[in-house]
Amino acid sequence: MFALIARSRPAALPGLTIERRVYAETPYGKPSSPLFHGTLGGAAVIVLPRHGEDHAVPPHRINYRANIRALSDAGVEGVAAIATVGGIRDGWGPGTLIVPDQIIDYTSDRPQTFFDGESGGAQHIDFTWPFSAELRRRLLRAARATGVAVQDGGCYGCANGPRLETAAEVARMKRDGCDVVGQTAMPEAALARELDLPYAAINIVVNHAAGQGDSAQAIAHDALVEHGRAAMTQVARLLAAFVAAKPGQ
Repeated sequence: MFALIARSRPAALPGLTIERRVYAETPYGKPSSPLFHGTLGGAAVIVLPRHGEDHAVPPHRINYRANIRALSDAGVEGVAAIATVGGIRDGWGPGTLIVPDQIIDYTSDRPQTFFDGESGGAQHIDFTWPFSAELRRRLLRAARATGVAVQDGGCYGCANGPRLETAAEVARMKRDGCDVVGQTAMPEAALARELDLPYAAINIVVNHAAGQGDSAQAIAHDALVEHGRAAMTQVARLLAAFVAAKPGQ
């Protein structure tokens, strides 16, 4: 059984049937919401909205450790994380879907590890490739099988939020090699690696990042929401094939 980390409101994922809620407790507190057990594409899944059911938790306040620990405790075999992003790479405008393969972390003041000296000694995980290669392959195979167009690879720049970035910050990220910018992949991906929980992501571009494309003047929040909503039908179709596929398919 796979876990899906969603933005909020599991009902926003077309085709998902919720069967029960499980209220988890962890040594790091409560996760952002109950764990929603259900089915997608005929396969059992657990869905966890990282911002809470009502999207009330901003990215810098998410209890990432509790979220990842709760999913690990639930015994899932891997995590596919859905996140909206701003497009930095030329041509990656609203509606583009990406299965990223790299991260640059620009966040601060977020608990970054389970091995903080309080709950265990120092551990230095290999984070050369932050996303699970096998789960990335499965997502890409599911995309081909369902005819959903995705970009294979890309570098995700993780900003602190909750404000959006300045044009100068995005220009720096572009020079650094970032293709998209979001606010939630870190420490989410690193924490999953610490618990040996395979983790991959699918990014939905909902706007040109600040100073790029048609966002040179301003970015309208309502437009971000609408672009994200429009893409969810395709994302749900891809994820249904992903969770239903047998290993190697």
